[in-house]
Amino acid sequence: MSDNDLCYLSASDVLARFKAGDLSPVAYLEALIARTEAVNPGLNAYTEAFFDDALDAARGAEAAYENGTARVLEGLPVAVKDAQRVAGQRTTQGSWSMGYEVETRSDPMVERLLAAGAIIPARTTTPEFCLSGVCRSERFGVTRNPFNRDYSPGGSSGGSAAALAAGMVPLATGTDIGGSIRIPASACGLVGYKPPHGRNPDGPPANFDRYNHCGFLSRSVADCALGQNIVSGPHQRDHDSLRERVVLPMGGTGRPLKIAFSMDLGYVPIDEDVQRNTLAALDVFRGAGCEVLPVDVGWDVRVDEAAMRWYLAMHFGRAPLWALEKYRERMTDYAIATAEAAARLGPDDVAQSWEVQHEMYQRLGAILEEVDVFICPTLSVGSVRADHDPVGPGFTVAGREVDPEYGWVLTHQFNMLHNCPVMSVPTGRDRHGVPTGMQIVGPTFADERVFEAAFLYENQAPEMFLPNAAMPEGLAG
Repeated sequence: MSDNDLCYLSASDVLARFKAGDLSPVAYLEALIARTEAVNPGLNAYTEAFFDDALDAARGAEAAYENGTARVLEGLPVAVKDAQRVAGQRTTQGSWSMGYEVETRSDPMVERLLAAGAIIPARTTTPEFCLSGVCRSERFGVTRNPFNRDYSPGGSSGGSAAALAAGMVPLATGTDIGGSIRIPASACGLVGYKPPHGRNPDGPPANFDRYNHCGFLSRSVADCALGQNIVSGPHQRDHDSLRERVVLPMGGTGRPLKIAFSMDLGYVPIDEDVQRNTLAALDVFRGAGCEVLPVDVGWDVRVDEAAMRWYLAMHFGRAPLWALEKYRERMTDYAIATAEAAARLGPDDVAQSWEVQHEMYQRLGAILEEVDVFICPTLSVGSVRADHDPVGPGFTVAGREVDPEYGWVLTHQFNMLHNCPVMSVPTGRDRHGVPTGMQIVGPTFADERVFEAAFLYENQAPEMFLPNAAMPEGLAG
């Protein structure tokens, strides 16, 4: 096996090889470190690396396999987004206003990964305060897409996605308050899962925001299930964590499903490449015996307006406002714009956003009562350019000018409907060589339904998933 093949093994395969004695945790980590040193200078996926500590942990993992004390994730490298707390490490969220002291306690999700034997080799880049779908900050610079470095890997979990797509790590964490797992998963040809709010316990204050979710990006559906089965379930430090712990299957051929789909959610212009790839993916389901029905969810631009009112009222909007006076000169333009908009927020804004959320679910909820899952594109384009300005001028998609922040994503709509589980899976490439993706949306709390549909699609179209798909240009071999 070449070093390149080794770096693109699935997390599940890595663990199986560790257990069988066919692969050393130390040798595997050394290969990932060499890969990172070769490709990361052109990508900028990590904010900080802990390779020496990780190698020490890998040696301990090797001993655990030898003496029969290995835990379920023993020795598996997992990159953690620089928005989640890890004891003994800094958390910056891409901002100069944060990260001056190391954390004394890990967030619940990270705590469970470490307790299961995972190793954290590095922290992954985010935009400032995780505010953008583009991974750019004043503190860490621009993160680039491995498939086309002129384009963004998406955000805010952009570093996690770039690292996975480039073969630097087998599994990575993300957080998702407006699509921050699914946007980069789509842009980098990965699997990204937003569980129902509270399925995975989170740390404060994000755990109290109903739009917020924490979860995984991976190169396969099974690897996403692997991570979910470790971290989900109630936690004594998260009041919002759900009491029910869902154990997901690690595979399956899938039964024929009844699927509803919308190409545009009623109002989002969609690039022709995304349309073509989405329709081809729907044909994969049809070829597996599924019934695929077009539906009209009847949403409109008021959805985006309502989402923004919520974001500005919650910690997502308040954090940059609190930092503005002291750190304005070192903040991004989009963080400053968010802070100034949050300062103008009125007392009725959040209550008015609830009315729109209610209307949205009356349409989608009724549809999900009649079908197994709902499908739509993840993004309206493959991705935007790496230097895209989310508060700059609008740009054109399918002949229509769209908002630079919301006009190219179809993700925040499902943060508003926070109890619906959603997974993004790859559907192909656009004319720039950048991957595209679609979202599989399940009824509230129906995690298993989403994974069932995703496994069916993956089994029928394995060529869409790394490493079966063509490797990122310039990084293969």
